Amino acid sequence: MPRPSGRGGTADALSTMSVLSGMTGRVRTAYRCRAYPTLEQAAVLNRTFGCVRVVWNRTLAARHARYHAEGRSTSYAETDRALTEMKKQPDLAFLGEVSSVPLQQTVRHQHTAMTAFFQKRARYPRYKSRHGRQSASYTRSAFRMRGGNLTLGKTPGALRFVWSWPDVDVAGLDPTMVTVSRDPDGRWFVTFAVDVETPTAPEPTGEVVGVDLGLSDFAVLSTGERIPHPKHMERRERRLKRYQRMMARRQKGSANRAKAKQRVARAHSRVRDARRDFLHQQSTALVRRFAAIAVEDLAVANMVRNRCLARSISRTGWAEFRTLLAYKAHRDGRTLAVVDRWFPSSKTCSVCGHLLAQLSLGTRHWSCPGCGTRHDRDVNAAQNIAVAAGLVETQNACGADVRHEGQPSVRSAVNQEPQPVRVGIPRL
Repeated sequence: MPRPSGRGGTADALSTMSVLSGMTGRVRTAYRCRAYPTLEQAAVLNRTFGCVRVVWNRTLAARHARYHAEGRSTSYAETDRALTEMKKQPDLAFLGEVSSVPLQQTVRHQHTAMTAFFQKRARYPRYKSRHGRQSASYTRSAFRMRGGNLTLGKTPGALRFVWSWPDVDVAGLDPTMVTVSRDPDGRWFVTFAVDVETPTAPEPTGEVVGVDLGLSDFAVLSTGERIPHPKHMERRERRLKRYQRMMARRQKGSANRAKAKQRVARAHSRVRDARRDFLHQQSTALVRRFAAIAVEDLAVANMVRNRCLARSISRTGWAEFRTLLAYKAHRDGRTLAVVDRWFPSSKTCSVCGHLLAQLSLGTRHWSCPGCGTRHDRDVNAAQNIAVAAGLVETQNACGADVRHEGQPSVRSAVNQEPQPVRVGIPRL
């Protein structure tokens, strides 16, 4: 039975994610809420999580062995038949004690993950561990949603959860799928996947902006505005370090180490939730304010190999910020342009186009030898990003190697011959 959202309701509401569905004029939205199962419900769900892990790991191991032995991939129909045979084994009889739908969805999710891997859109699926996040997905045949009460298959009673969206009537909710999950810190969540009408796009603003992500400031806009890093992150990370040192001093396998491990998991969750809350706020503000946004295509996976900057880069959440910008821009009819990562945005003068031969990371301001303009490094980079994306009309605009995400999109430059990088003012 849902209860009114309390103090933690706002943070949960910020976890909403909207993606395009295959239906015309419809969009799939996921509402993620805190759940509070009873002891009996938690026991059944924990047993379901264990069965999901067994099915996933055994299916993945069979795929891996067959591919290396015969050089053949495994189809979804074959894994489906293997699941049926798996339930008939005496040592796996416990698979029949839980709902069969989460097990079936596990096989389907693994097939989707393997397809994404072979299409080079994701990495190879990994084995599930009991120490990480646990989840189980239920389709319409395995749950019932009536009057705001959620009942899962083979689970006693209605699952109590917190509804954090006052403008959405939970009693009229008609989800297509329900996912129950448990984080390592012990918190339970339930996610409702709902197909709704495409929301009305806000009025176009006509303003465009280039965004330069950095370490001294989280982001610098081409308008000259700066978005600083949240100050509370340092305090939360210091607390996390202290809890990690306390856990390291505990004896492995002891009850005190288990308690310390739980405390570390809660500290990790607070850091993650605070970062996600900040990224949601900033991405929403940019999408609502500007009609077109240009960002750089940063290779975060390569940048974190620098041991001196790996921690600072990882804590910023650049990749997640771009993901949030992409789906919110598409949802609201905005344009998101991604500039090539090799574009020299910091070394190029945004006034005359002069290209410096070298610019160290420690240089925050520099004067252009061509026109004498004094530049702030980050503001100049943001202005050049907006120019390179074709969002600003100027004599230095190129627009090459720009990918546009969202609707409406901006037409990028094509059939341009690559030119060697030279110092000085480029010829027009």
